[in-house]
Amino acid sequence: MAQIVPQVGARFHRAVELIGSRWTGAIIHTLMQGKTRYALIKAAIPDITDRMLSERLRSLEAEDLVTRWVIADTPVRVEYELTDKGRSLESALHEISAWADRWIPLEPSEDEDLLDHSDKRADTSHQSRAASGASTEI
Repeated sequence: MAQIVPQVGARFHRAVELIGSRWTGAIIHTLMQGKTRYALIKAAIPDITDRMLSERLRSLEAEDLVTRWVIADTPVRVEYELTDKGRSLESALHEISAWADRWIPLEPSEDEDLLDHSDKRADTSHQSRAASGASTEI
């Protein structure tokens, strides 16, 4: 006897397509930290292009997952923040993250990329202290 498999619902399919779009999960994950400037989102997702980040942010804004704030300053600043609807994805993203930690192995090159980025942050931090005149010696 053949097993009857229920059809995938339209809402489920749309949700998976929205959240599963490349870079979208990473953007939402970054915005879980709170209101964030565009440049900081870009820095948190090393391989994303400006065009793709802008496109994904517009899409998330159109879906009412993200709010865009324009701050009249010199220069003008743009910040992004998750809406209540966007923040409600936190538990789902936490579960996906836990699943990934358990089941998705890192490729050797990904380990090196993570080390490279942390080394660059350390170098930048050291250079910033040196440039500001702060002593790095005790």
